[in-house]
Amino acid sequence: MQVTYKTQHVDNVAVFYREAGNPEKPTILLLHGFPTSSHMFRDLIPLLAPHYHLIAPDLPGFGQTRSPPRDTFNYTFDHLAQIIDGFVSAIGLKRYVLYVFDYGAPTGYRLAVAHPERVIAIVSQNGNAYLEGLSDEWGPWQTYWREPTQAHREACRASLSADTIKNWQYLTGVNAEHMSPDGYTLDIAYMARPGAEEIQLDLILDYRSNLAKYPEFQAYFRDHQPPFLATWGRHDPAFVPPGAHAYKRDMPKAEVHLLDTGHFALETHASEIARLMSDFLSRHSA
Repeated sequence: MQVTYKTQHVDNVAVFYREAGNPEKPTILLLHGFPTSSHMFRDLIPLLAPHYHLIAPDLPGFGQTRSPPRDTFNYTFDHLAQIIDGFVSAIGLKRYVLYVFDYGAPTGYRLAVAHPERVIAIVSQNGNAYLEGLSDEWGPWQTYWREPTQAHREACRASLSADTIKNWQYLTGVNAEHMSPDGYTLDIAYMARPGAEEIQLDLILDYRSNLAKYPEFQAYFRDHQPPFLATWGRHDPAFVPPGAHAYKRDMPKAEVHLLDTGHFALETHASEIARLMSDFLSRHSA
């Protein structure tokens, strides 16, 4: 198993991605969330690569992907999905399993709605599509959505701090001795790059567009009934377990597993998630 690190140009974006496994085997498209990158899949990829072909891009504004400054590039979820859609086409993916986490969910679900014939199955790891999946911790963001003033924008900046990334996103609900510092240290470094916070604040404001699209995503689930697996950290402070169970309302055959961990479940439970995925995909990825 060899992981390779590549770049694919899509419009004016240089999309960095990780690839592993045999392209003749079923492909899994891995979409990361906020504020991380494809680095979050570093433990999962080697576990699945013997049997699957894995592609993990960094979204525009994240990780090693090179995208224009915000005065010349619109940082919205529609645009992120447009770039990833172009990326998928550019590297020649025809069908794939969609693995979505956090921001990767509204990005990936836009792809699924646009190209339902491409999606073999979906794995959601704390990737939300229902209002009941939102915790009570979204107050400053919701205020900014309702009233996008500069003061409300500044109130959201705390979400981007090193303390919030480490202690709220990574360590909430997790034994710190089981959490490698690699993930949050890298994410904090990425957030410290010039212009990164303003890009993320733009995406925080546009996150309201995802809630507006929830009915569209749910209609896709009902109409197409993709094989669906939720592997959800039950102690996630942002996306709570009712959001995982809600998928069964539209996809009664959805499989839901709550894990004894937090938001970044792969940091502590990569082996367990790999086992769940292998069992699930053995039945649904042909």
